[in-house]
Amino acid sequence: MEKKTDQQFNRVLTRIDVLFLAFGAMIGWGWVVLSGEWIISAGSIGAIIAFLIGGVLVTFVGLTYAELSSAIPKAGGGLYFVLRALGPKAAFIAAWGIALGYISVVAFEAVALPTVIEYLFPNFKFGYLWTVAGWDVYASWVLIGVVGSLFITAINHRGIKEAAFFQTLLTIAIFLVGMLLLGGSLANGETMLLKPFFKDGWAGLFSVMLMTPFMFVGFDVVPQAADEMNIPFKSIGRILILSVVLAVLFYVAVIFGVSYVLPLNEIANSSLPTADAMSAAFGNPFFAKVLIIGGLAGILTSWNAFIIGGSRILYAMAKENVLPRWFAYIHPKYKTPSNSIWFIGILSTFAPFLGRPMLVWLVDAGGLTITIAYFMVAWAFIVLRKKEPDMPRPFQAGRLPIVGWIALAFTIGFILLYMPGMPSQLVWPYEWAIFLGWWVIGIVFLIRINRMKKSGQWTAEVQEAEEL
Repeated sequence: MEKKTDQQFNRVLTRIDVLFLAFGAMIGWGWVVLSGEWIISAGSIGAIIAFLIGGVLVTFVGLTYAELSSAIPKAGGGLYFVLRALGPKAAFIAAWGIALGYISVVAFEAVALPTVIEYLFPNFKFGYLWTVAGWDVYASWVLIGVVGSLFITAINHRGIKEAAFFQTLLTIAIFLVGMLLLGGSLANGETMLLKPFFKDGWAGLFSVMLMTPFMFVGFDVVPQAADEMNIPFKSIGRILILSVVLAVLFYVAVIFGVSYVLPLNEIANSSLPTADAMSAAFGNPFFAKVLIIGGLAGILTSWNAFIIGGSRILYAMAKENVLPRWFAYIHPKYKTPSNSIWFIGILSTFAPFLGRPMLVWLVDAGGLTITIAYFMVAWAFIVLRKKEPDMPRPFQAGRLPIVGWIALAFTIGFILLYMPGMPSQLVWPYEWAIFLGWWVIGIVFLIRINRMKKSGQWTAEVQEAEEL
C-alpha cells in the first residue's frame, strides 16, 4: 500500500525543472529592496565578500541535504532524513518546523505581490477596509493578493509539470533582468563609485553576513519533490548545490551592478536602489520598471516553489499518519497532493486581509523554525554517517562527516540569533506568540504519535525507523 501511494506521483521533473525550482525559490524580492542596505552596511566589496562567505556556509547545509536527498529520495525530504536517523518524534519536529516556514513564506508573498503592484502603479489604491498594527488595508490591495494566491494555487493543483514550466519561464526572466542590470552597469558605471570598498570593518561585514542565510532559504524545496523527479538520484545532490552557487553569483552580480553605477548618497536615499541603479545604467526611468517586473517574477517563483515544498511536506506527514490522512490525498487526474495544495493556498488568500506587519511577524517566526529544521537535518547527516556507513549515497558530501559538523555549528549559531538580545531576535509578544503557538499545536500531534505507537498503528516506514 505504501508503494502504491508513492507511485501515484508523476515522475516528470527534468534536471532543468529541478534547478529552476531551487534557484527561483532563493531569488525573491529581497535583491530589489535590500541591495542598498547591504552596500551601506559593509561597502561594495565588503558586501560582496559577506555574501561569498555566507554562501559558503549555507553550502555546507546544502551539502547535507544534497547527500541525504540522493540517498533517501522521497517526497517530504527532511521528514525521512530525520526519521531514519533519529526516529519519529525528531522527524516530526523537523517536518513541523519546515511546514511553518514554508507556509509563512507563501502567505507573505500574497502580501508582497500587491506591494510591488503599488510600486508600478502608485495611484492604484482604493476601498479602505481597516488598519492592522498601524498598516492601512485597502480592498484593491487585498484583491490583488487574493487573485494571485488563487492563480498560483490553481497552477500547482493542475500538475507539477505545469508548475515547473511556470517556474522556468519566470526564473529565466529574473536572470535576464539581473544580467541586464549587470551589463548596463559595466557599460556606463565607474570604478570610483565602488568606494567605499569596505565600511565599518568586521562589524559591517558581519552585519551583512547575518542576512545571507535568509536570502538562500529555498534550496531545501528540492528534496520535497523527490518522488516527482525523472533524473538519476546522484543528480539531485549536484543540482541542489549548483542552485546555491548560482544564487550566490546572482546576489554578487546585483551588489556589484548597483554599487558600480549609483553613488553611495543616492543608494542611501533610495527606497528601491536596485531599480534606481537600473534606471541610471541606461539613463531611462523605464528600465527601473523593467527591474521591478523582474522582482515581481521573483515573488512568483518563491511563491510557487514554497507551495510545492509545503504541500509535499504536509503530504508526507499525513502519509505517515502524523497528520490527518486528508492531507495525503493525491488527485487521480493531476497526480498532485491537491488537498495540501489548496489548504496552503486558501490560507494565503486570507493573508492580505491581515496587513503587512502581521505577515512580517509570521515570516520571522517561520525563519526560526526553518533554521531548527536545518539543524535537525545536519544532525541526521552526522548520525547516519555513523549509524549506516554503508547506506548507498549516490552523491557523497566528502568522505568525512566534517560537512555535517560545520552545518550543525552554523545552524546553532543562527538559532541563537533569534534569541532575546540578539540582532535577529523575535519580536515580543507577536512573533514569539506565533512561534510558541505553532509548537503548542505540534504537541497535540506529538501526543498522537505516542498513541499510535502504543496501539501499533505505525506505518511500515516509521516501524523500520523505530527498529533501526
